[in-house]
Amino acid sequence: MDVMGDKGTLFETGRFVQPSSREDTETPDETGEIADEAAEELRQRLAAEAGDVEAMSVLGAMLLRRGDLDGAESHLRAATAAGDRAAANNLGVLLHQRGYADEAAGWWRIAAVAGSAAAAHALGRHHRERGDEPAAEYWLRQSAEQGHTLGAYALADLLEHRGDAAAEQWLRVAAERGHREAAYRLARALDRNATRGTDGDNGVPAEAEQWYRQAAARGHRRAALHLGAILEKRGELKEAGRWYLTSAKDGEARAACALGFLLRDAGDTENAAVWWLRAAQDGDGNAANALGALHAERGETQTAERWYRAAMDAGDVNGAYNLGLLCAEQGRTQQAEQWYRRAAYAGHREAANALAILLLRGGDESGAEPWFSKAAEAGSVDAAFNLGILHAGRGEEQAALRWYEQAAAAGHTEAALQVGMARLRDGDEQEAERHLRCAAGGGSAEAAYRLATVLDARRPPEPAHELGEPVHRRSECEEWYERAASQGHRRAQVRVGMLAAARGDVVEAARWYREAAEAGSRNGAFNLGLLLAREGSEPEAAVWWTRAADAGHGRAALRLALVYARRGELAEGQRWADRAVSLGPASVTERAERLRDALRQELSA
Repeated sequence: MDVMGDKGTLFETGRFVQPSSREDTETPDETGEIADEAAEELRQRLAAEAGDVEAMSVLGAMLLRRGDLDGAESHLRAATAAGDRAAANNLGVLLHQRGYADEAAGWWRIAAVAGSAAAAHALGRHHRERGDEPAAEYWLRQSAEQGHTLGAYALADLLEHRGDAAAEQWLRVAAERGHREAAYRLARALDRNATRGTDGDNGVPAEAEQWYRQAAARGHRRAALHLGAILEKRGELKEAGRWYLTSAKDGEARAACALGFLLRDAGDTENAAVWWLRAAQDGDGNAANALGALHAERGETQTAERWYRAAMDAGDVNGAYNLGLLCAEQGRTQQAEQWYRRAAYAGHREAANALAILLLRGGDESGAEPWFSKAAEAGSVDAAFNLGILHAGRGEEQAALRWYEQAAAAGHTEAALQVGMARLRDGDEQEAERHLRCAAGGGSAEAAYRLATVLDARRPPEPAHELGEPVHRRSECEEWYERAASQGHRRAQVRVGMLAAARGDVVEAARWYREAAEAGSRNGAFNLGLLLAREGSEPEAAVWWTRAADAGHGRAALRLALVYARRGELAEGQRWADRAVSLGPASVTERAERLRDALRQELSA
């Protein structure tokens, strides 16, 4: 029987009021128990008829437990009239079950005054339902201080509702006496207290984990869910999976969803889908989204769309956002905008950013900017970066820098690069280096190259060997040049090649120059040509110089003019000299003009 949210305890029997209905068929063991109960009931009935007050109370409790309210009431009233406090408590339970709450409270009061902790608990719950919190606290405290577990829990619940710090003390009392909900709520309180005022990454206190574990071991499905999450975060995936499974089997949809993700990460997508399906059917929007993503990956767009809609119907705004992504991938721009708007209006920051990008691509810059702003203010790092690009495109450098700094502070690599470059232009080398290091550490090849150039400019001259030969020590700037070069940065590749050539490592230099040249670097092609010419391969060098000159490299054009002049191909030499004059720089132009004039005189002689 449910009494005000808790099971109504039959005082001093240790039993709970049970529904009167039974299955039509009984197992042999159940049949034996029924026979024992019948014999006990008969014994108590005979004693009650003989005037035994305790037997009247026990018989009334037995009949109440069985659901025979009419039979129980007469015995309980008789025992109560004889001063039996347990009977008074149980009479209150019976009357409350019949809907006579005020009369029930009168009998609970009699029993509570007589020292019944169970009656004090019931009376406290009655007053709380009526909104009389002072009276509720008084009676619940009476019950709790007498060692009544449910009384301790109900008192903790009341105090917690009021924000009273003493709630934790009574939760602990109830938890230590085996109350699983108290153990769970105590764990939650300890968990919240530990993370309050922190960034939330300090982990769960050991005591909180212990209470989660105790509650979970007693069958509390939400405690099992939290315990699984703690273990998963710690990397103990096998045990985490066991607790998720326990919770999921008890009907916790979030645990079924989490178990699905655990299985997916282990490569078992088929079983993951089974648990996601179970969770989604129980209304878990996150699981519905996961199913949608799974079907989208398989190219089953209609099924994916159905699950995304199910997620949306379950109140998960990610469903609308994912529908927008799905439509955008299919080129259904109008529908994508519709879903992005729906998610954005619901506060989905990435949907707001995606909507802004969609509008910007459609030429609606004025419509895009407010959505970028809304997304950035809600914490979207990408939106802050995109606002920086938007302002930079208008020449509003200070506004752009503010947004780049916001995105960089949140770890956006390209934003950190933009801030670093801006600080370099301003001459603030220390701040520039800090941001470039962040961007380079985040994988930006351009940032690694620019950081290397900053460090390179400060590098002292190489110390000389005692015999006068230079001593090469690998510097930090070389490490950054090499990192950028290995990521395909052409200028870094040329620089690494130059450093290798300076060490006398011709093979390594040629390798980097060739990589840069083949990627389109005219400096790489020119330097490779120089290296080949020094090694006696002038025809191959001319091939690379031609590529560099065609890309606008003046010195490569001058080199080609000299090559053709030495070969006696004066007209071709004059053509490349003309090209070198037009390409520059000034020093090249001056030398190319002298060569061109000499070739003209030679041709006209």
